[in-house]
Amino acid sequence: MKVVDQIKKYWSEQLEMDRVDDLPNWILDKKKYHEKRGNKVPRISGKGRLFRSYETASKEMKVEYNLNVIFFVKNGKKFYHEEDERFHQALFYKGTLVEDKEILSEEQQEPIPTIDPLQRENGPDQRFEYDRRTAVQYAERWWNDYNPDYKKFSVDCTNYVSQCLHAGGAPMKGAPNRGSGWWYEDNTWSYSWAVAHSLRWYLSGSNQGLKGKELENAIDLLPGDIICYDFEGDGKWDHNTIVVDKDNDGMPLVNAHTNNSRHRYWSYEDSYAWTSECKYKFFRIGE
Repeated sequence: MKVVDQIKKYWSEQLEMDRVDDLPNWILDKKKYHEKRGNKVPRISGKGRLFRSYETASKEMKVEYNLNVIFFVKNGKKFYHEEDERFHQALFYKGTLVEDKEILSEEQQEPIPTIDPLQRENGPDQRFEYDRRTAVQYAERWWNDYNPDYKKFSVDCTNYVSQCLHAGGAPMKGAPNRGSGWWYEDNTWSYSWAVAHSLRWYLSGSNQGLKGKELENAIDLLPGDIICYDFEGDGKWDHNTIVVDKDNDGMPLVNAHTNNSRHRYWSYEDSYAWTSECKYKFFRIGE
């Protein structure tokens, strides 16, 4: 049996509900998290995308692939799919699958550039009509893929969110000064385009073009709005997501990159990076 077929068979068996106790911890934890919130997960399925394979000096075969797991969620009267993509590595010896494990990559740390977090500028406001629907459509199209018109970052969450905002009509400004404005041009970009901490402060400080209106509660967010996360509550903003839908209780479901996720519950308490000290910023875009 080919190695790809063996991996498919392995996950087909693992994801059967009567063998749920054999699932990897991250899948079990997500299922338990849904149940804790009062949801049911009657079905889990998965599919993989081969990244690369190679033979080691000890004649073992290593296969690296992206595992896309789909959780069918019953949330009150509403049903939806949550999707989570993780990077996995399978080890074969003499043609037999002997190990399969996740390679952790979620919410990696990124350096914070030294810039003035407030981006207020003089002059007339650069107003724009924010097309939420188009921003969300872009977020859905590229949640586990990468638009070749932009650079792919190892920590890609903010780059992805910026692309969604731009697809929704947010105007770029500030080039070529990387510490000013919000922009991507000729394969270079502002810090606020690609760094989570910088975008959070840009949304707070901007008074022209793209800017964010801070809201108190997650339930008030609309599809196309942005959530920023300080996982450790230490003042370093680590992650950004875009709201793409609301659950049966009116709470946001979000898409994100780095650890590619679709229709994930907004609080991220099922993330390896989350701590009880986590702080959030909720931004309304387009007002």
